[in-house]
Amino acid sequence: MKIKNGLVVDTDIHPGVNGDRVQARLPEPWRTRYASGNRGPGNLGWWNPMGVERSDVKLEDGRTVHGDPQLLEEHFLDKYAIDYGVLLPGGVLHTAQSPEPDFAAAVISAVNDVYAEEWLPQCPRLLSSLGVYPHLPEMAVAEIHRLGDHPQFVQVQLPSASRIPWGQRIFHPIYEAASEYGLAIAIHPGSEGVGLSGPPNAAGYPTSYFEWHTTLVNSYIAHVTSMLAEGVFAKFPNLKFVLVEGGISWLPPILWRMDKNWKALHSTVPWLNELPSEVAARHIRVTTQPLEEPPNADHFHAMLEMFPAEQMLMFSSDFPHWDGDAPDFALRQFPDHLRSRIMGQTAAELYGLETG
Repeated sequence: MKIKNGLVVDTDIHPGVNGDRVQARLPEPWRTRYASGNRGPGNLGWWNPMGVERSDVKLEDGRTVHGDPQLLEEHFLDKYAIDYGVLLPGGVLHTAQSPEPDFAAAVISAVNDVYAEEWLPQCPRLLSSLGVYPHLPEMAVAEIHRLGDHPQFVQVQLPSASRIPWGQRIFHPIYEAASEYGLAIAIHPGSEGVGLSGPPNAAGYPTSYFEWHTTLVNSYIAHVTSMLAEGVFAKFPNLKFVLVEGGISWLPPILWRMDKNWKALHSTVPWLNELPSEVAARHIRVTTQPLEEPPNADHFHAMLEMFPAEQMLMFSSDFPHWDGDAPDFALRQFPDHLRSRIMGQTAAELYGLETG
């Protein structure tokens, strides 16, 4: 199913970087360290019986669709008539939680260079997220200044996992640098509970992947509240904050609660001089995957009317992950009057894409 005369922008594609290409770009002593296989904090080891990737991403010759830009274009972008795809390298989310900043920053820079030098020149339809090491903001700022003017890097990628909420002022230099280059800030889950990040949810550590995966929304609620309450968007009026792979059904009630509390407590956040929901509509964007699927489809459509979905919601597939949403599946879920906005127009406006 294709939008008639419409643009399709996939705002969440996970490429598979070749470790040898990263290693070749690392200076010593980090190259030897990386080659040893000890590459960072790893993960907490919850078992996902579905695996991480779809079974059909491996071709008969052993190559993977998401491991090469030309294969990705041929077997995914072309197959689903996707005009643009935004890459979010998943591995750097874990690297960004390393307690070893110099090693981590070097690896993240090398990963960025692989995409800048080997992927993006081969496929103009691909855009990318710029990985950074956020726990020392000066390192993140340096990386933004190094590659921020590359025309195919469209946002700075942060983990949704963190030690403290992203709105706090220690991180504002990152947003200042991103704003200088017209880059959005995108957060993505996956490293909750790993390395320097805090527990996966406010209560602590779950005991299964099912529970971990279900409660990932905790960090999104905290970051949205923090970014609004700390006045980030008043300080950086051109900044956009993209919530990738965090779901959408939680957003309306959180904004309602913030609006209610702001009416009585706005003196505690004097820099927030209008309803939080109004600021969110201008500055926050949300990706569709994983779509909530209530038994009654009318409830899903009603939820889309509870916030300005035509302004905030953007299609994402999460390709090649096991629970991803293909464009034809996602398109069927949305009412006609929202389809073109969600599937491409909102993302095109955010990232400054050609729509002709």
